[in-house]
Amino acid sequence: MNENRPIIASVGAVVFKGSDVLVVKRGRAPLKGHWSIPGGKLEYGEALAEAVAREVKEETGCEINVIGLIDVFEARPQKIGEAHYLLIDYVAEWVSGDVVPADDADEAEFVPFAEALSRLAWDQTRTALQKAKLAMKKARDA
Repeated sequence: MNENRPIIASVGAVVFKGSDVLVVKRGRAPLKGHWSIPGGKLEYGEALAEAVAREVKEETGCEINVIGLIDVFEARPQKIGEAHYLLIDYVAEWVSGDVVPADDADEAEFVPFAEALSRLAWDQTRTALQKAKLAMKKARDA
């Protein structure tokens, strides 16, 4: 496959409020109608942590404290015309704001960890969720 297209850098956030996790039902492709974590494309010149906080605010109305990086993976195109994504996921803690779905999220809510795991559409996102739980425990124990 030799297509001259840029790789799309995106950020995501596993946001905890106590032991609950913020999930969004995607309103746009890829995976429109499926549950995921809030996130989106990195804007030119934007710091990663700023992008994470912006995307969570845009999609859910919530303010967060970004704790740290948890995972980086890629979604490679399987056929001509599909996008190649580099996905950078962070763990964060809810600070303020009522959850109100907006931007490209059709629904958004905090749910128990086990329910979040069962709702998520991508294996990579479930892996990120597990890593985020460990990272959050470590941050809280520090």
